[in-house]
Formats: sequence, structure tokens, C-alpha cells
Amino acid sequence: MAKIIKEGASYSQREVVDLLVEFSAFKDRVEKKFKILANELDGKNNEHELWVNLYLISTDYSEELINKRQKQTENLQKIS
Repeated sequence: MAKIIKEGASYSQREVVDLLVEFSAFKDRVEKKFKILANELDGKNNEHELWVNLYLISTDYSEELINKRQKQTENLQKIS
């Protein structure tokens, strides 16, 4: 997630909503990819391919987060 939830920390309503929206979007993407993958693997005995695709999905998500953070950092630097 974009922001680590720490015990005892307080978050604004906007931060919580942003976190839930981001998680929901990620969950929807993963479900969609798994449905596609499940259809591709239907009747096949290839678990390795399933794990490779899971790795690719998680890698894509990580890259998106890194790019998003870089853009936020750049925008903050432009403002200051």
C-alpha cells in the first residue's frame, strides 16, 4: 500500500479513503487477471505458469507504486 498503517497513528478520512480506493483497484485488477489466467489454464496442469503470472502481476503493481511515489516527490519539489 502507498502508506503503511501504523498502530497508534492517526489518519484523516481522506487518507483512509485513498488507501481503500487504491486497495480496491488493486484487488479488482488481480481478480480480473486471475479470471483470465484461470480460463487460460483451464484443463491444463501447469501450476508453474500460475505462479509466474502472479509474480508478474505483483511486479507490475510494485512498479506502479514506485512511479506514483516518484511523481508525488517531483510534484512536491516543484511546489517548494
